Amino acid sequence: MSEATAQPGARMTAEIAEQPHVFGELLAHRAEIAEVATRIAERRPRFALLAARGSSDHAALYAKYLIEVLLQLPVGLVSPSTTTLYGARPDLTDVLLLSVSQSGGSPDLLEVTEAGRKAGATTVAVTNTAESPLNRAAEMSVGIRAGQEQAVAATKTYSATLLALYLLVDAVRGGNAEHARALPELARTTLDTTEQAVAEAVHRYRFADRMVTTGRGYSLATACEAALKLAETSYLSARAYSGADLLHGPVAAVDAETAVLALCSAGKGGASTREVLEAVHERGADICAIGSAAADVPAAHRIGVPDCAEELAPVLEVLPVQRLALGLALERGGDPDNPRGLKKVTRTR
Repeated sequence: MSEATAQPGARMTAEIAEQPHVFGELLAHRAEIAEVATRIAERRPRFALLAARGSSDHAALYAKYLIEVLLQLPVGLVSPSTTTLYGARPDLTDVLLLSVSQSGGSPDLLEVTEAGRKAGATTVAVTNTAESPLNRAAEMSVGIRAGQEQAVAATKTYSATLLALYLLVDAVRGGNAEHARALPELARTTLDTTEQAVAEAVHRYRFADRMVTTGRGYSLATACEAALKLAETSYLSARAYSGADLLHGPVAAVDAETAVLALCSAGKGGASTREVLEAVHERGADICAIGSAAADVPAAHRIGVPDCAEELAPVLEVLPVQRLALGLALERGGDPDNPRGLKKVTRTR
């Protein structure tokens, strides 16, 4: 499809639909990820650091939960400017540094990775571009195998990054991707069964001026990604909070004019979100619940997602989120394939 004849949102629509296939491809090559995992496990890192920007930062947040819960290792999120602007060079001996970048072209992350490797870290790049500068800078690399992404807003590269990170962490702990093997089919089911509910949500929230997104546990990453997608494609004023943080002050700003997008998948995170949503519901907010436990929370609108292992829920629950962002952008007269002022690679200096 040429640029001249392409309909608004055509690329984003196509790339959302590709995700079940992308998951299948990634799972078919999980042995390559397992090789990297074996080398990491042999080094027995004492803690992990995660470096990322944009949507990849939300994937890194997901990885933070995976590593802390499944590997029982402390994890920190790197502030790239401490390296690029302030020249900090901490000793990273016995530290695992994961640099997550869909393009592999972020100058910030490249500098962080190069500095980290010189400081003794085990450096691993997680990217969609095999020949990227980031892959060359890191000692090891994990490819997310999403294929070329033409839409500016990340969809398939984001979800593929989540799955790649899960496969890596699962393999480090000695797993064999047992819980992930059904994801391609579950993703197809999610896209097929949520289409009508997403369309109804687009109609319901097309005039919303501001939206709060929330989730707990693994789903916090999806809440953060949802806020970014809504802001960058629909130009909504969207803000993400963990459920716990939402109750510590920001809930005071929630009222009947506030739309709340809540990620509620089965498991400990989803169960703890119920209390949060009850408080938000009492303040009159219009709640849209997305996830495998959406039926269990107070909400004006629900988008159910197939059940899976809690640590994999973000891979599925982000699919209707992406479609919601796409639909709202089109309904509000925008083109999510060409959002204003948005670029793939983040540069901060």
